[in-house]
Amino acid sequence: MSGPVIPASERQLKRDIGFFGAAFIAFNGAIGAGIFALPGRLHAEFGGFAPWLFPIFGLLILVIALPFGRVASHYPVSGGPVRYAARFGPLVSFQAGWLLWVARVTAVGANLNLLANYGGAAWAPLGTGAGRAALILCVCALIGSLNYSGVRRGMGAINLLTLLKTVPLVGVALLGLWLFADSIPSPGPPPPFGALESAALLVLYAFVGFETAVLPAGEMRDPGRMLSRAMVVTLMLIILLYFLIQLAYGAAMPVGPAPEAPLAALGAVVAGAAGALILTAGAAFSILGNVANALLSAPRLLFALGVDGLLPSWFGRVHARYATPANAVAFTTGAIVLLALTGSFVWLAAASTLARLIVYGLSVAALPGVERESETVGERSGGRVVVTWLMVVAALGVCLWAMLQSDWTQWRVLLALAAGGVALYFAAARSRRKMAAEPGRSGD
Repeated sequence: MSGPVIPASERQLKRDIGFFGAAFIAFNGAIGAGIFALPGRLHAEFGGFAPWLFPIFGLLILVIALPFGRVASHYPVSGGPVRYAARFGPLVSFQAGWLLWVARVTAVGANLNLLANYGGAAWAPLGTGAGRAALILCVCALIGSLNYSGVRRGMGAINLLTLLKTVPLVGVALLGLWLFADSIPSPGPPPPFGALESAALLVLYAFVGFETAVLPAGEMRDPGRMLSRAMVVTLMLIILLYFLIQLAYGAAMPVGPAPEAPLAALGAVVAGAAGALILTAGAAFSILGNVANALLSAPRLLFALGVDGLLPSWFGRVHARYATPANAVAFTTGAIVLLALTGSFVWLAAASTLARLIVYGLSVAALPGVERESETVGERSGGRVVVTWLMVVAALGVCLWAMLQSDWTQWRVLLALAAGGVALYFAAARSRRKMAAEPGRSGD
């Protein structure tokens, strides 16, 4: 089986990420702050049927993740969709990287402000003014420096935060189900299809982010064999975790308006003030895990664009000592700080899920061509081709249906971002041509 040629700069990266590292990246990409607020809203709107929304929409995400993972298995290089979408031309490749990078950094900007809210609840000066800015700067500086100085250090932060965020979530779900086993609500009749459609983006957003696992593939050991499996297994565990949390919430909490912090309220019901404190700390750790995940994965998009000549080669440089895409890490960290401190993420975040759905579609659409080129004559079979196309058509159908649930505001923001991406692409191309024409310049 043939694969893409690995550029020289990519060979400087260290392959220090294994199966569990890839799984933890997918886990932290998907689980941020949302699950700590979502159960209250779903319980208020859907009652006993709310837990079943996660298997329903989780299966739809798996329909996308399976062919997405198969595409990823052919690319042992960093950048993920930047490389997959290159089959459709450099502009499409650039847009895939640009839209996904913006989606990641804006989500982190929003999460950092939520983290400051949690900090302010613990100590008021952290919630406003200079204290808020200092908290955001310190978090980004610490996590950014870990990722700058080595992928193993960045993964160490992700591993620790995965443990600290998962234990409270699993604990409150199991304890709640044990204490309130007699109160678990029956699902009742399914809600009307229109009601399910209205919840589509809300619930799907709880799963998006799994794709971040493919971004540092150039730093993984044997990504072709384990990356797809890590993503799919992780998504199945996330579906189960969400289902149990929602089931416990429905058993322990009355139907009615959602409290301001639903899981902290659930923690208080099952374990008193200590339970509320543990779940509040768990929410903070979950946000930190999401930030750590973004500062490891998102820079690999800029790195791939730099290596492929779609951005200045400065972004594609590897640090001689740390073997990391250090410039891309530094730039992404700075962008996240700027967005978080200025609040610029608010209007950008509206298109986050929509942008990812488009990137999923582009990636999945590349699968038939990728497999056709990589298979030997002996590997080709009509049945395999049919299965591939069925997977692709099903995944594209899910993406299209989910995109149609977006409102006009989200589409306007996405179109503005895409237009900005086109302008940036041609500006970068013009700069490259100008620099290449200068004597003694190599395009840096």
